Amino acid sequence: MLLKRALIATVLAAPVTPLAAQDLAFTSTITASCLSNAPDMAGQMACIGTSANACMEDTPGGFSTVGMSGCLDRELQYWDAKLNENYGAARTRARADDDYLNGTPSETALRDMQRAWITFRDATCDYERAQWGGGTGGGPATVGCLMRLTAMQALYLADSGIGE
Repeated sequence: MLLKRALIATVLAAPVTPLAAQDLAFTSTITASCLSNAPDMAGQMACIGTSANACMEDTPGGFSTVGMSGCLDRELQYWDAKLNENYGAARTRARADDDYLNGTPSETALRDMQRAWITFRDATCDYERAQWGGGTGGGPATVGCLMRLTAMQALYLADSGIGE
C-alpha cells in the first residue's frame, strides 16, 4: 500500500508536459516534393498543407490544438521562407525591368502590393479566428490561415512573371 501511494504521489507530482515543438514529426520534404512534381499552378496549390497534414497524422497528439498549431506553424515557416525568396527574386526582376505604371516604377508597385497583401492576410486571418468565438480552435485556424495565404502569395510571386 505504501508503494502504491508513493507511485501515485510521484505520478501526480510529475509535471504535465504538453506536446513540444521538438516532438513534432514534421518534414518540409513532403511539400517540396509535391511542388517539384506539380505540373502547373493548380497542382502547386494542392501542395499547400501537405507537410502539416502529414505532421498531424504522424505525431502522437498531432490532432490536439497544440499539435495542429505546431504542425501548421512549421509549414508556415517553410512558406514564409519561400515567400521571402520569391519576393526578392520578383523585386530584382522588377528593378531590372524598370517599367512604370502611371509614373510608378514596377519595383515600387511590387512593394506597395506586398504591403497591401500583408494587411489583407492579417485581416483575413483575424476574421477566421473570430469565427471560433474565442474557442481553442481559433489558434490552429489562425495559423492555418496564415500558412495558406502565405503559401498562395509565395506561389503567386514565383509564377506571376513580375518584372519579366
